[in-house]
Amino acid sequence: MQSEGIINPKYCAPYNMELSIVKKVLTLADSFTVTDVTGKTLFKLKGSLISLHDHRLLLDAAGQTLLTIRRKIMTAHDRWQVFRGESMEHKDLIFSVKRSSIFQLKTKLDVFLANNTKEQVCDFKVKGSWFERSCVVYAGESLNIVAQMHKKHTVQSIAFGKDNFMVTVYPNVDYAFIVALILILDEINKDSQNRN
Repeated sequence: MQSEGIINPKYCAPYNMELSIVKKVLTLADSFTVTDVTGKTLFKLKGSLISLHDHRLLLDAAGQTLLTIRRKIMTAHDRWQVFRGESMEHKDLIFSVKRSSIFQLKTKLDVFLANNTKEQVCDFKVKGSWFERSCVVYAGESLNIVAQMHKKHTVQSIAFGKDNFMVTVYPNVDYAFIVALILILDEINKDSQNRN
């Protein structure tokens, strides 16, 4: 597993990173806040409520745009692309995500880093159930787990329209990358619900 960082080496910790993701669900545009175990904010998601391109911005703690997450329109496999900063140019593409197959009961996503242009073998795979807030991120086609997500039930989450879940990111894995994957997973899940 490379430890140089997919987004940035500063987001690779030499130990397990426990992240708490809080999604405010009773707002017009979804908003996410990602904190560490001490409650320190690491990232925020800014959604585009109405925009020509369906995209979201992942901001760092200082409010700087780290990534632009964009849905590619008119693709069969629900493809998303992630770019550096506020760019949507091909030269700034970091990775793309698509469903493993069009029809799925459980979520399976293939993740391709930008330099993997042939896309014959994925660089990462995401498997699990968004509804149960339980999913695992694997390195490529292996059984090497790089991150796991699980639900966190709190009294406030139910009372205040917040959806809390925890993500454990394994040592030397870029946790900004894992957060971006989870945000895409949420979008794909929302689309599935809207279709049903």
